[in-house]
Amino acid sequence: MSRVAVLKGGISSEREVSLLSGAAVSKALTELGHEVLDVDMGPEVVEQLAGLRGRVDAAFIVLHGRLGEDGTVQGLLELLGIPYTGSGVMASAVAMDKLMTKRILEAESIPVAEDVAVSAAEIAGSGLAKVASGVALDLGFPCMVKPNCEGSTVGASKASNIEELEKAVVEGLEYDDLLLIERYIEGREMTVGLLGEGPLVLPVLEVVASKGLYDYECKYTKGMTEYIVPAAIDDRLAGELGRLSLRAHHALGCEGFSRVDFMLDEAGGYYCLEVNTIPGMTELSLIPKAAAAAGYSFTQVVEMILATASLKIDRGKGC
Repeated sequence: MSRVAVLKGGISSEREVSLLSGAAVSKALTELGHEVLDVDMGPEVVEQLAGLRGRVDAAFIVLHGRLGEDGTVQGLLELLGIPYTGSGVMASAVAMDKLMTKRILEAESIPVAEDVAVSAAEIAGSGLAKVASGVALDLGFPCMVKPNCEGSTVGASKASNIEELEKAVVEGLEYDDLLLIERYIEGREMTVGLLGEGPLVLPVLEVVASKGLYDYECKYTKGMTEYIVPAAIDDRLAGELGRLSLRAHHALGCEGFSRVDFMLDEAGGYYCLEVNTIPGMTELSLIPKAAAAAGYSFTQVVEMILATASLKIDRGKGC
């Protein structure tokens, strides 16, 4: 067995969720017989990671959000020569950027919701009222306002009129200087997990949030969300969502595991929302639930992810 550093915590808005994910992963690795070194990542990231060099066989990354899921930690681990789980630098950085992800998905003919990007600079130059009016004209209502590089729906909100849109933009800019505003899709939320080598496409899971919107509270408060897996959809649609998820995973260059989220509208259309390169690993998280429906225990899921730990950059070749 090996010595594994579990990287958790971090300094993003998703720190508390990461700590929960990390605790679950550490427990599973210990049960598998590995020697585990828990590393609560703080502001001194460079020093912390440099201290692992020569001490561990692999790093199991369970960091969510910025400065952990976005390619920064992955790049440091590459430089230090420490094999790590999950996607490499490029895929991590691209998937963290919602707007860039959507442009790649569009190029791959994967359906996405109509959107408008709004920056803090644009607001400062043209004024909030003018920018909001332009968004309303382009997308109509309702619409969803999302910080471009945040996860777990942090800072995201639904707007049903111009006043709500202006408020949502102001709140969103507290988290990011670039906002992605999308036409709101009324319907059902689906998610597809991809796991391990290959990767294995897990059963489609449907998320039914008690508030109607699968926000941060519903994601991490027990009892506020119902999870249906396999989702109550026909085999043709399930197969199509699985196929699109695999295409999205490969288009972004993801490795190890990922989760691809979709909305199904009332007319039967489907739209890819985003790709997560380090999905949650708590008791309420979606990958473990979908894997359980496919017959895999949480410990087996962790084992499959660890088996993919590697350095993604070949030092003897170009990019």
